[in-house]
Amino acid sequence: MTSTPQERLRLVGREEATPAAMSWVMSLDDSDSPRDIIDALGLAPFVSGEHPHALSAELERVKPDAALCPEDARILRTSDDESTKTVLAAGEGWMLRVLRRTNGTAMLHVSAVTEELARTVIEVCSKDATVAEEADDTQVSMGFWHSGAHGFSRRERTIGAATWPEIEQNYSGDISAALGRLMALRAEDVSGRLLLLHGPPGTGKTSALRALAREWAQWCQVDCVLDPEVLFSNPGYLMEVAIGVDTYDDSKRKWRLLVLEDCDELIRGSAKESTGQGLSRLLNLTDGMLGQGRDVLVAITTNENLSRLHPAVVRPGRCLAQLEVGRLSPAEATAWLDRELGDRPKPAVEAGGMTLAELIEARDHPTRIQAAPADTTAVGSYL
Repeated sequence: MTSTPQERLRLVGREEATPAAMSWVMSLDDSDSPRDIIDALGLAPFVSGEHPHALSAELERVKPDAALCPEDARILRTSDDESTKTVLAAGEGWMLRVLRRTNGTAMLHVSAVTEELARTVIEVCSKDATVAEEADDTQVSMGFWHSGAHGFSRRERTIGAATWPEIEQNYSGDISAALGRLMALRAEDVSGRLLLLHGPPGTGKTSALRALAREWAQWCQVDCVLDPEVLFSNPGYLMEVAIGVDTYDDSKRKWRLLVLEDCDELIRGSAKESTGQGLSRLLNLTDGMLGQGRDVLVAITTNENLSRLHPAVVRPGRCLAQLEVGRLSPAEATAWLDRELGDRPKPAVEAGGMTLAELIEARDHPTRIQAAPADTTAVGSYL
């Protein structure tokens, strides 16, 4: 019989063995993938109560030949697509789902009859599965949060970042001095929880934040939220990010800096009307009930002028730093070009000065591929 897209396959399971058992229903249609089926089957023992304990672990820099599965496991299902390979395996008293990505990361989900057994399976799968990170003073670890079809997730990546002394001359005198004081802060110096970097595009706001991640690396983990509009519209996502990634060792626990780039609509004067609860949730994260007990800072970059920011955002006591990053003055831009270009030809500096992006373009002379539409106003041209 040919099925239509509206028809769904329903698999119903029920466990009566324990008082805590739950019935469950898995509905499938042609929009579901093999991975979705593996996810559902992997949850079944936990939902039914057969395996009342579940643990997860995220692995970075996974070796290509790592098994990520105990030797005595029974492989129940596998799924392989362009970006992920998923395996469902089982053993005596446990079930394991392995999600392995082509970018070298993996996620392990284990359910088991005891928490100790679940931890043992995680340890066996993780042992010698990853490559130790090579020390590189030019790199810094940064987390990236995003929401997707399978919930909210955080990925950790190593990015290049200059030290502050290497880039401090990319900023005008006053802002350079203020950024220098910010770079020198340590955990015990934190007062407000909000960092605002506002100014025209191309003035170096993101470069400053990368340098900040490197200068604060010993005491603060920097995480970038890729979809801030979703973050503040979804309480579950916000709670997940606010709680963060904890460690049971207090000596290793760090502050966290959440970076939200280009959030003009969230903090401008009309934010209440345009984003609903977004602004309120942001403020709650920085100094409200949600932020209590969490060592969380929030950095926001925006192109908005200071006068257009919502007064609740810039009120005294809320901001750790409020920095307006602007163009370099003609004298500063000329000095920058003299330093970077030496005896090579230099572009003329206009009265309004230059942005950092314009200066770097003048220094590096990139080959820009350009095209313009043909003039269609001539008589006889086609419409």
